[in-house]
Amino acid sequence: MAENGKLHIVMFPWLAFGHMIPYLELTKLIAQKGHKISFVSTPRNIDRLPKLPPNLSPFIDFVKLPLPHIENLPENAEATIDVPYDKVKYLKTAYDGLKEPMTQFLKNSSPDWVFYDFVPYWLGSIAVELNVSSTFFSIFTAAFLGFTGPVAVLKGTEDARTKPDDYTVPPKWVPFETTVAFRLFEIMRIFDSVTGDEDNIADSYRLGATIESCDVLTVRSCSDFEPEWLKVVEEIHGKPAIPVGQLPTTAFDGSDDDKDDEWRGMKDWLDKQVKGSVVYVAFGSEAKPSQAELTEIALGLELSGLPFFWVLRKQRGSADTELIKLPEGFEERTKGRGWVCTSWAPQLKILSHDSVGGFLTHSGWSSVVEAIQFERALILLTFLADQGLNARLLEEKNGAYSIPRNYTDGSFTRNSVAESLSLVMLEEEGKIYREKVKELKELFGDRDRQEGYVDNLLDYLQSHRRHKTKDQGN
Repeated sequence: MAENGKLHIVMFPWLAFGHMIPYLELTKLIAQKGHKISFVSTPRNIDRLPKLPPNLSPFIDFVKLPLPHIENLPENAEATIDVPYDKVKYLKTAYDGLKEPMTQFLKNSSPDWVFYDFVPYWLGSIAVELNVSSTFFSIFTAAFLGFTGPVAVLKGTEDARTKPDDYTVPPKWVPFETTVAFRLFEIMRIFDSVTGDEDNIADSYRLGATIESCDVLTVRSCSDFEPEWLKVVEEIHGKPAIPVGQLPTTAFDGSDDDKDDEWRGMKDWLDKQVKGSVVYVAFGSEAKPSQAELTEIALGLELSGLPFFWVLRKQRGSADTELIKLPEGFEERTKGRGWVCTSWAPQLKILSHDSVGGFLTHSGWSSVVEAIQFERALILLTFLADQGLNARLLEEKNGAYSIPRNYTDGSFTRNSVAESLSLVMLEEEGKIYREKVKELKELFGDRDRQEGYVDNLLDYLQSHRRHKTKDQGN
């Protein structure tokens, strides 16, 4: 236990940057209050995280646990960004190999609380044995947790969802009208990881076991945005679901020094564009369009006539052999009007630039929060994971517009891309989305509101930690 009534908290996120970054944001907010945090991940991931502001360094200890080497996992692959989608299951198996070193670390450090993700479903029961209080910290929205359902459903012991169609309708335990459900193509793309196979434990089982064994749920959410879903989560799990705010990403100015030259070129181009005219296009660290999708996105951008800044990932790690390429002549035809970046790009700096008016995004929640804090209108194109449910939640609240697609296979056309961009960026009909994002900024980007959520969380953590005897604390 940390001294002076301060807490010692361990953070253990899943090996995806869309998980590690929100965990790091919450870590920084708690450390600002003088509590001690041990942030546990693998060596390469810790080295790739954004640098900390100097005033927080004394309170945050990065703990490197080497990832066990397993067959089928490419060398040096330590995060989902390093592997093609079909190899993520091997990353989960390797991550399960951290059970022993993680147990040893908790034994030796005797923290007050451990915050853990849905993949290490084994950690809650270990925390109970070691008398450490535990919380499943969900980087997913309350709507996602409410939709996925009670533990018995998640673990497949009752009312199990066995067919993709089961995920395309709102579940019976949701007591209000909602459109939050997957479209068929969205669930089809991830059905193997949801249900598991001989190589891996199902994500739904992992989530169920994680929730079952933790003391309390903490959720990246705010009670003003989805109060109805937070209530569902508490009711189906019989545990408090504490919103911790939206955790907008905060960049430390000294963290990008080595990339200044790259940023300077981008900024010069953005500076030349009309205020609010540029569409920023990025699909996160994991989503990679197919060649057919990439072609339609590119030609749709071209057809729209709008200036665009596109961060394009052509492959997921060195093991990804399916390289995608832009249509022939596209870059020449859009030269000056568009910027295509295939390497590193500072998303926060781009989104905060005055020339950016809209964001064509995959609906990953971190990207959504970043866009909203800078009042950028959202145009959605989902690919994987929770993105479909995020999109429905935003559509339902008039916070975003989704590009029309074929319900079964997810296909879309260049015309629908161009029309959607024009609608949200320029037309009267899309004004609702441009206005709504200003309203949401008050909920998502307000620093005082975020501080309030963290204070409320810390009050709970201090009053509900397990009682430790003198020989258990250090």
